[in-house]
Amino acid sequence: MNSTCERTGKSGLGSQSGPGQKFSRGPGFARGGWGGHGMRAPLEKPKDFKGTLKRLIKYLKPYKLQFIAVIFMSILGTGFTIVGPKIMGKAITELFKGSIGRIQGVPGASIDFDYVLRILIILGGLYAASALFTYFEYIVMIKVSQETVYNMRKEINEKLSRLPLSFFDSRTHGEILSRAVNDVDNISNTLQQSITQLISAVVTLIGSIIMMLSISPMLTLICLVTLPLSFIITRLVASRSQKYFADQQKALGELNGHVEEMYTGHVIVKAFGHEKKSIRRFNEINEGLFNASWKAQFISGIIMPLMRFINNLGYVVVAVAGGILVTRRAIEIGDIQAFIQYVRHFTQPIIRTANIANIIQSTIASAERVFELLDEKEEIPDKKDSKIIEFPKGDVAFEDVSFSYKKEDTLIEDMDIHVNPGQIIAIVGPTGAGKTTLVNLLMRFYEIDRGRITVDGIDIRKLKRGDLRSIFGMVLQDTWLFHGTIRDNIAYGREGATFDEIVKAAKAAQAHHFIKTLPNGYETMINEDASNISEGQKQLLTISRVILANPQILILDEATSSVDTRTEILIQKAMMDLMDGRTSFVIAHRLSTIRDADLILVMDNGRIIETGTHKELLAMNGFYTDLYNSQFAGAGRKAI
Repeated sequence: MNSTCERTGKSGLGSQSGPGQKFSRGPGFARGGWGGHGMRAPLEKPKDFKGTLKRLIKYLKPYKLQFIAVIFMSILGTGFTIVGPKIMGKAITELFKGSIGRIQGVPGASIDFDYVLRILIILGGLYAASALFTYFEYIVMIKVSQETVYNMRKEINEKLSRLPLSFFDSRTHGEILSRAVNDVDNISNTLQQSITQLISAVVTLIGSIIMMLSISPMLTLICLVTLPLSFIITRLVASRSQKYFADQQKALGELNGHVEEMYTGHVIVKAFGHEKKSIRRFNEINEGLFNASWKAQFISGIIMPLMRFINNLGYVVVAVAGGILVTRRAIEIGDIQAFIQYVRHFTQPIIRTANIANIIQSTIASAERVFELLDEKEEIPDKKDSKIIEFPKGDVAFEDVSFSYKKEDTLIEDMDIHVNPGQIIAIVGPTGAGKTTLVNLLMRFYEIDRGRITVDGIDIRKLKRGDLRSIFGMVLQDTWLFHGTIRDNIAYGREGATFDEIVKAAKAAQAHHFIKTLPNGYETMINEDASNISEGQKQLLTISRVILANPQILILDEATSSVDTRTEILIQKAMMDLMDGRTSFVIAHRLSTIRDADLILVMDNGRIIETGTHKELLAMNGFYTDLYNSQFAGAGRKAI
């Protein structure tokens, strides 16, 4: 574990962003009035549906037998339910015949209650068996889906650990998290629920048609005539509502962004008196969302009543035609009751299948985004015959190094630096000069285009990344602490550190005193965003972590920028003690902090334009002198 590497909130050191295409965001859903069925907004369609589906199926291949079992149990569970109305119709026929016979005074007419009871017992057994098979079907499918998603998440996690820093620099946290969490959850939910529902819907549809045909082919034909009309109406209404659903999603995104922005910066909004402007803008977006949502829900809400109207017309026709057939003794009255139930069974799977088709399309789009992540270009693998520096001295050299984030735009060119063990090297220059990039290359977060970087004479590409980074300790301007105790956060610097060593490191970083004033001392929990301690205290803890790591080479990026003047003096002393005998790279923004550096590298546009000590550089009266004087011009101070 690279415990000595302190990362920024952006997953890396860089102020420079490497190239990379932004991930698209996950699809949003808007539910409408389809009775009990959700009408969805237009979903993001996958670019390669067939290819992504084939790749997703590969994850399911190890569970081929489980899928066969699910299909088998679904057929049995749904089949037992489908047979029910037909058997129930026999009981109704018996009750009807017996009742009519007694009313008409037919001699010996009676209801055979034993026959009816036997039918009820058979129905009870069928429905119980159906429930049992359905239960086992879902249990098996849940296990398959969870194991599939478990393997997928594991693969994503391993992939993220192999991706270069340029990947994280070119994407936001939200984009990566959306793929690793939201998209995978979408796949999980579809595998767990939608597939079983789809199988059940198909079996119900086929089974209902078979049972309807067995009762009356003519009534079945009448029922099927109304089906195209349902599809036509659904398509017409859905196409009209899509525009409003798109407007609804757009307005919803604007509203979320406005609320997040305003409440995140509510202090600034109040300080500049823009509350009314913020509220006015909120009302405008909210009004647009209301109008779009109302129209979308209203139009989509028409679908279910229209379909019910068409279905009811079908029921009327079936009832009339069935009544005529009963009077002609062509079919039994119980069969009419069963047929009407089958008509309901027949229409429900069609609506459900349409909804599931949308869900599956969304799922394939999610799978496609996950696969794009898994296909990202990885870091160059460590060499199998990698060398190990057992006792690092801290000799660092850049030899004819060139580097660019984009091939057409060279950032560092022909850089030559040699740092002796124990030297303190300050790196200064304007924003974008390449200061942080130099450190990124040294840590091998990025691969150089030409030349070589050596540590103790060994090319860093011949070292394993973990072994290389264990030589370094970093303290950055942007602190990073995780949710846990203060003790655990400091101990992150070195695995297996004792409590005494942790306390010693905290004392050296001037953090022990404030830790002891906290209610639970070293066992105080740091919350998720570390907001229960000050910025200066966070920095003291990260410095304690690096002191505990005891690295041979230090990288300091204005480590005292978040603390008060008194604490800064104490930390500077602690850091000077820590840097004693160690090679140190100090990225300096305040030039007053690096006067005692052994060597100062002045960078501009990726090149080292001046080198020397503080006094030597001032004597040159060049770029460094201008940079130094500009920091004190407002205070009336001159270079000394």
